Amino acid sequence: MSGTKRTEPTFQRNALAPALLAAAVLFLAPVLLTAGWGIVVLFVVAILALIVGWFAVQARQWVWAAVFAVIAVAWNPVFPFGFDGLAWSLVQPAAAIVFLVAGAMIKTPRD
Repeated sequence: MSGTKRTEPTFQRNALAPALLAAAVLFLAPVLLTAGWGIVVLFVVAILALIVGWFAVQARQWVWAAVFAVIAVAWNPVFPFGFDGLAWSLVQPAAAIVFLVAGAMIKTPRD
C-alpha cells in the first residue's frame, strides 16, 4: 500500500436513503394501488416526504422543503384527496423522479 492518505468527503447526503425508498414505492404504486395497498402507499410517501423535507430544511434548501411539503399534503393518508385515473398514475412516477433528484441534491456539510 502506498502512503497516500484518503480524504473524507466534505458533505453528506442524508436525504438519499429515504428518497430511494419513496421512489421505489412510487414506481410500484400503480401495482400496489390495484392490489388494495393504496393507504400504505399514502402513508409511506407522506412520511418519507416529511423526512426528506426535514433534511432539506437542515440543509437550508428551502425550495426542496416547499416541494416536499406539497408532496406530503398531496399524499396525506389522514384526509386523502381521492385522486385517481390517468393523471394520478402519471404523477406517481413524476414524484418518484423528484424524490431521486432531491435525494442526490440535498446535502449538508460534514462536521
